[in-house]
Amino acid sequence: MPRKTVIIGGGAAGLGSAGGVKAADPEADVVVYTQYEDVAYSPCGIPYVHGGEIPDFERLFLAGKQAYVDAGIDVHYETEVTAIDTAAKTVTVTGEGVVPYDNLIIATGWNYADPGVPGGDLGGLYYVKNIRKAMEWDKVISETKSAVVVEAGPLGLEMVTALAHRGVETHLIDPSPYALSMMADPDIMAPVEESWRELGVHLHFNTTLEAFIGGSDGLGDADGKVRAVRTSGGEIAADLVVISTHKTPENTLAKAAGIKLGSTGGMIVDERMKTSAPNVWGAGDVVEIPHGLTRTPLQGLTGSHAYAQGKTAGTNAGGGDRTYRAVYVPWGTPAGKWVIGGASFGEATATALGIPYVKGEAQGISRARYYPDVQPVKVKLLAEPGTLRLIGAQMVGGGEGIKERADFLAQAIRFGMTLHDLSTMENVYSPAIGALNEPIVVAATNGVASARSAGGARIETARKA
Repeated sequence: MPRKTVIIGGGAAGLGSAGGVKAADPEADVVVYTQYEDVAYSPCGIPYVHGGEIPDFERLFLAGKQAYVDAGIDVHYETEVTAIDTAAKTVTVTGEGVVPYDNLIIATGWNYADPGVPGGDLGGLYYVKNIRKAMEWDKVISETKSAVVVEAGPLGLEMVTALAHRGVETHLIDPSPYALSMMADPDIMAPVEESWRELGVHLHFNTTLEAFIGGSDGLGDADGKVRAVRTSGGEIAADLVVISTHKTPENTLAKAAGIKLGSTGGMIVDERMKTSAPNVWGAGDVVEIPHGLTRTPLQGLTGSHAYAQGKTAGTNAGGGDRTYRAVYVPWGTPAGKWVIGGASFGEATATALGIPYVKGEAQGISRARYYPDVQPVKVKLLAEPGTLRLIGAQMVGGGEGIKERADFLAQAIRFGMTLHDLSTMENVYSPAIGALNEPIVVAATNGVASARSAGGARIETARKA
């Protein structure tokens, strides 16, 4: 009899898992349960449809439903799993009862953190996630005059730009002193914030959300829709509020089943994506993964991480052999008229964790200075004092090469490259695609010089003492 793998969740991790199982065991019985109408679309693309960069939502679907039927993957749409019994090796499914499994993969994803303020049940609060709802919200945006985005996380950045592109009066509120403070450094975000101001966006940092207001009584009105947002800095009128609070793992089923959770709330998994329960794997935003340098557990990474974790979980559940290593987190996103990115961590995080570093910076260009549409590129590298081993990187530029540099620098960190290595690395020079002086090389060279200067200053101070 073919072995049965049940997968809970139809996102990147869930469908990646399904493919991994079938690749390892083509005869396996693979069943996917999702509470949504669709599987395997890109939620990350939704803001770009709202902003007009992508013409329609249909382009966000990776494949039609028939493709999964043809692949031998049995997807149950709009179906909820309500319980897991790891001892009996069963799941309880609404409308289907108790369903047995040989192997189980939990890929239940994430939720937005509850803003935790009055008025959370009002209409007009948009949680960007489900593509079918996004199609309806896009019509609402067309009629929206004023909107507030709550918190400047990655999706918040994208929605601020999208709403501004649609001609909506846009306000961003965030309790931090600058945007994307959980990932980026203030000097990286400064040009982004300036470009938002140029688009007419109103920025409210160091500002706390206090309530969603629906009427003159502050509690609601006849149609139950949001009319304003109350903050520590005053009241802001709004026809629409986009909630972009941080991701929290959807761990309800795992927690009830007694599966071990970590400090982030995500399931603890080993390098094979195995949980604490027998024959149960996990993948995606519902698990936590250690950072490769600090070993700090991380949760809520990118879609590429979720998919790779799913492939690992599925391959092993199917009888294959695949491992998923600690992460060095290459990241990047458009923000305003800029693209930002990095790998591992930046100065703000290093300082918060008490990690010493040597810094090398460079302001470069994306192609030859005389070639049309040349764009600025700022690169900042962090290295371990003494060894000058690379430990972090951040960048901001016009778009060209930020993603590729982030990918490369994450690998450079993973394999222990130093500022010396980077300062002498080869780089492509072609006027149309690359400058003579690669910004990474210049930043690394400056970092080496800075380290030498600091070392010399210490020696001179010791001599005088």
